[in-house]
Amino acid sequence: MARLDALVVAGGADVAPGAYGEPVHPRTGAPRPDRDAWELALLDAALERGLPVLGVCRGMQVMAVHAGGALEQHLPDVVEHDGHDPGGDGYGDVEVRIEPTSRLGLLVGPTATVSCHHHQAVRSHPGYAAVAWADDGTLEALERPGGAFAVGVQWHPEVVADAGLFAGLVQAARGACADPGARPEVRFQTGPGESAPGA
Repeated sequence: MARLDALVVAGGADVAPGAYGEPVHPRTGAPRPDRDAWELALLDAALERGLPVLGVCRGMQVMAVHAGGALEQHLPDVVEHDGHDPGGDGYGDVEVRIEPTSRLGLLVGPTATVSCHHHQAVRSHPGYAAVAWADDGTLEALERPGGAFAVGVQWHPEVVADAGLFAGLVQAARGACADPGARPEVRFQTGPGESAPGA
């Protein structure tokens, strides 16, 4: 962690419900307890050091669980449609309303059409402010008020170019860098003990 200037927690498997003290829903996918533990430990270290953090899809859910929150294990049970996860490799186009005075709102604007691929959602998120919602009320983004950049989005900003969000992360990484003149190193953490240099 000492060499990192920011942390991105990416999408992937469902978080194990045991991590937030709930029984497994029949539609919850096979968890990756090793990845859950790894990413929760990474968040411990990143937040302790004040590193900028961006959570993407599952990453936002991990941020909420790390803070003591909980998830809706199967969103269609709540919203009665599957527009957030059309199935297969498809993404749902979801209109979101963003709190305009939030960090996210200042980066991407008050509304956006985003690409979603999630059947779960954050239900509670201690210490984080809710800052974006779908028309059906689903929480689509959260952020930690004040201090270091800590933003989670339920959508996939890498699918549709989201220059504002990534520019905000890079700017925050520059500010967190020990040597202000150095170029922040971009590395993608792919699993316990594995990383690959970014472009």
